[in-house]
Amino acid sequence: MRRPPRYPHSLAESRVALITGASAGLGSVFARKLAARGYDLILVARRGDRLEALAKDLPVRTTIIAADLAAEDGLSATETAIRNCPKLEILINNAGFATLGRFWETGLDGQDRMYRLHVIATMRLARAALEGMVPRRKGSIVNVSSVAGFGQSPGNVSYCSTKAWMNSFTEGLALELRNARSPVYVQALCPGFTVTEFHDTLGIDPHDIPAFLWMKADDVVDTSLAALGSGKVIVIPGWKYKVSAAFLRHLPWWIRRRLTRPGKDARV
Repeated sequence: MRRPPRYPHSLAESRVALITGASAGLGSVFARKLAARGYDLILVARRGDRLEALAKDLPVRTTIIAADLAAEDGLSATETAIRNCPKLEILINNAGFATLGRFWETGLDGQDRMYRLHVIATMRLARAALEGMVPRRKGSIVNVSSVAGFGQSPGNVSYCSTKAWMNSFTEGLALELRNARSPVYVQALCPGFTVTEFHDTLGIDPHDIPAFLWMKADDVVDTSLAALGSGKVIVIPGWKYKVSAAFLRHLPWWIRRRLTRPGKDARV
């Protein structure tokens, strides 16, 4: 674990965005699009080699933190980096993963890491960012959640639960910020099936999912960035996922239970 960076004067005076899980998928797309908008970047992920490769292609100043946010040293280092950056304007809490399998049959270590990453890391990094953003009266936090957070499915219990928490946490922060008359903006980004490495890592064949359900990562990130500062807290890219999320939110439990076929595990 490398020591948390202290930034040169030029970076400290720039607009800065910090992105977790930046080595691939939505995180790398956020990095490219924010760099195109002129933000200097702090990129956080476990795979430092991938961050180095990404940074070489970006036209802005970039600081790399190779850290595992499910581990205390990595999380603490990233918190320190946030507090040491007085020009941090955007935090993208994007790091995450999923597992497949019934809760009592999947590995406990994976479940534990998921809660540490989706819940504890999201909470602590948001807290560290808000400590500076609220007094400065400027900043945005995007918590990358999922439409899975609006329901439950066999085989995805912890993933759905942690994303539901993320949605609720973000809504709660929005209420507090509004109560404090703060202009700081928070967003829960809730994509559906998106073309990234996420499902490949799970071993899911993309052909098992209807083609019309897939979204491009660029479109998901564009939707999120277009909503920055809009006051919209729950951001769901794609009309089909807006409809399905609204349906799931208001569907009674007894109907949702009947829609799940016994013995059939759903997929993320």
